[in-house]
Amino acid sequence: MSDPFDLLIVGGGINGTGIARDAAGRGHKVMLIEQSDLASATSSASTKLIHGGLRYLELFEFRLVREALIERERLLAIAPHIIRPMQFVLPHVEGLRPRWQIRSGLFLYDHIGGRHRLPASHSVSLTTGPWAGSLHPLLTHGFTYSDCWVDDSRLVILNAMDAAQRGATIRTRTRFVGASAQDGHWRIRVEDTVTGEQSVLTARAMVNAAGPWVEDVLGHVPRSSNENQIRLVKGSHIVVPRMYEGDHAFLLQHPDGRVVFAIPYQQDFTLVGTTDVPYEGNPAEAAISTEEIAYLCKTANEYFQRPISPSDVKWTFAGVRPLSDDEASNASKVTRDYKLELTEAQGQPALLSVFGGKITTYRRLAETALHKLHPFIGGSKQGWTDQAQLPGGDLPQADFAAFLESVQRRWSFLPAALAERLARSYGTRISEIVGGAKALEDLGTDFGAGLTRAEVDYLRTHEWARTSEDVLWRRTKIGLHMTAAARKDFANFMHR
Repeated sequence: MSDPFDLLIVGGGINGTGIARDAAGRGHKVMLIEQSDLASATSSASTKLIHGGLRYLELFEFRLVREALIERERLLAIAPHIIRPMQFVLPHVEGLRPRWQIRSGLFLYDHIGGRHRLPASHSVSLTTGPWAGSLHPLLTHGFTYSDCWVDDSRLVILNAMDAAQRGATIRTRTRFVGASAQDGHWRIRVEDTVTGEQSVLTARAMVNAAGPWVEDVLGHVPRSSNENQIRLVKGSHIVVPRMYEGDHAFLLQHPDGRVVFAIPYQQDFTLVGTTDVPYEGNPAEAAISTEEIAYLCKTANEYFQRPISPSDVKWTFAGVRPLSDDEASNASKVTRDYKLELTEAQGQPALLSVFGGKITTYRRLAETALHKLHPFIGGSKQGWTDQAQLPGGDLPQADFAAFLESVQRRWSFLPAALAERLARSYGTRISEIVGGAKALEDLGTDFGAGLTRAEVDYLRTHEWARTSEDVLWRRTKIGLHMTAAARKDFANFMHR
């Protein structure tokens, strides 16, 4: 049997890949296993925001908001291609949160996290400016503030890529079967979900970052009783034809106290979400309900002049958030903070389990995890991930506009929309796809909506893509722009 890994990580979502990246960069021998595709569950079903969480201030989650806002600045710096600033408009509605409360919350939001890169919030008239004409005429006053948008699936992929470049082994379609302790190490049995073949891996320590399956993993590991429990909450989104012009987003208040975002999405669409619904069952089978679709349409129609109905919905996605159970009575009020449980049962190696968390704080969570594991696996104590760009993020002066201009000059044959999509998705690694091409035809077969053979080959070679869903709905969102016939033909190509 080969030498044991320092760390074996179960779960290929944002927390698992973030921990793998950090550990590999500290010189550890790392293995990450994921039962499906990277970002195949919760981490690809977010609202696509890097944000502090304005509404968490109402829940007195001041530490979480401050940490998230600090991370917002750091993540924008290390991944300026897939993360970008976005302005949010918060219409004021009589009878809901009073103006003084919103103004006070925004003032705290501006200052609690040491904002440097993004503009401060301010009051606005909704009858003038870029948002004029979008909302119902009775909505005349509001506020603006700034947060960031992120391609969540690609953030996961880039962390896995960086981990692999630093020596980590990433194995998708590999299911955790069980673990036992032997001679101070974990013996972890895994199964290839494609072939059914089982094998045994050994590791000095293990991280359970299985997201909504975290308790399932714990059920197959001998350990002392854990203090933390998870609460599964489903969040669902709808994608509809573009409801308004402009690059800004809206934060819509609902009388039940929840908020719903309306966000520009994939040029031609608007993303509306999210919901908060208690969930039971297999997280892999989570899907939006007709009631959730109706709820999101109704909320949007209370604000926008252009109405939407369930028949307008072009795509939906739902994910199960594995929240740390704080016994809140309402699912929307369950904390989004994370908890790390280190189990040190008699005669067993270390097991670290991740409960809760949000995509914005994944990097800080990973640092904290490595700090807790240091007594067991050693290595450097020095954090480093706040300074090192993720793959493709080394844009000159972190200026995406200037980088896009250079892409358009170098590969002038690329249609403007395709050039921007490739630059946004891959940053400086676009050269790995377009390379020495002199014409669009040099990129090979166009499967539809600008998805070329060259891009697909890159995704297969460097990003663990195996199926059409991996490509169309996670690493890209090209599926939204393709015809049903083109999607079917592409699926046949990938499954050959």
